[in-house]
Amino acid sequence: MGGTGTDQGRSGARAYIGSFTSAGGRGVLAADVDRETGALTVTGTGTGDAVADPSFLVLAGPVLHAVSETDAGAVAAFDITGPAPRPLGAPVPVDGAGPTHLALAAGHLLTANYTSGSVTVLPLADDGTARPATAVLRHEGSGPVADRQSGPHAHQVLPDPSGDWVVSVDLGTDSVRICALDPATGRLTLHGETALRPGTGPRHLAFHPAGTHAYVLNELEPTLTVCRWDAAEGVLEPLGETPVVPEGSTGPSYPSEVVVAPDGRFLWAAVRGDDTLAVLALGADGAEARLVATVPCGGTWPRDLTLDPAGRHLYAANERSGDVTWFTLDPETGIPSRAGSIEAPAASCVVFG
Repeated sequence: MGGTGTDQGRSGARAYIGSFTSAGGRGVLAADVDRETGALTVTGTGTGDAVADPSFLVLAGPVLHAVSETDAGAVAAFDITGPAPRPLGAPVPVDGAGPTHLALAAGHLLTANYTSGSVTVLPLADDGTARPATAVLRHEGSGPVADRQSGPHAHQVLPDPSGDWVVSVDLGTDSVRICALDPATGRLTLHGETALRPGTGPRHLAFHPAGTHAYVLNELEPTLTVCRWDAAEGVLEPLGETPVVPEGSTGPSYPSEVVVAPDGRFLWAAVRGDDTLAVLALGADGAEARLVATVPCGGTWPRDLTLDPAGRHLYAANERSGDVTWFTLDPETGIPSRAGSIEAPAASCVVFG
């Protein structure tokens, strides 16, 4: 079912959808957004094979950056000032394999390279495109799940809310690394490493809006690890785990993405296999999380989950069913209600402009 944008939606609200071209994706799709209903309307045919497997995206003003999730590993830039994303030059190597995530920090683009288990730093040029890498921080270690944790697998990298630290989540080593980024040189220095329960396979992390807690979503076990975050010292302290599937679920369940409400009352997690969205209520101080409901994700294999900027709608990129489904959020309960979907082959993420 396709969404129909209103004039308000077409007046500047935009979304961009990443995909796996190796699985039939159309590259990066652009869509108009109806701010009232949350509906998406795809506005073009996509970027095609201009960049292989642009699976994760991040916006930096008029430039959209994408990882190229391939063995060669690269980042690509797109001009989004026109009606459709336009490639800006050739992809830039990240000196790592299988980049799955990227983020902006202190005038630099950072990638988490899953296959090589590393984090790469690339400075941004004046035109917003990435320049050659200034640093590659290689993770070390392994975990007890032999087929998934024989070595490090960096899955996500992002700055903390204070902007003083960069954290990277590693599925292979069951840990989160805290690093310092030098804005002048682009060097990344390891500050500390927080060990999580062996075999959980941490995948992605989201911070509480107050900046005092963080929530690590685990892929190899369907749980969420609640942590205290001390920005002054750069210390992440695990407090406990909470399930993201109901008691008695038989799985297999592979959580993928976690997002937190702007007011800090709720948290949502996407769970592949179960193909559900978990709703967790957060305590007043963010130190507790409690599963209150799960709802169908609207498709199959929800790889990514995104809130709209206003925090009123939730979007699931369902990779294997090839669609993006959006939900309206109940402001009192946090429970999503399915509102519509669009076709998006091999969808992998959604970002808003």
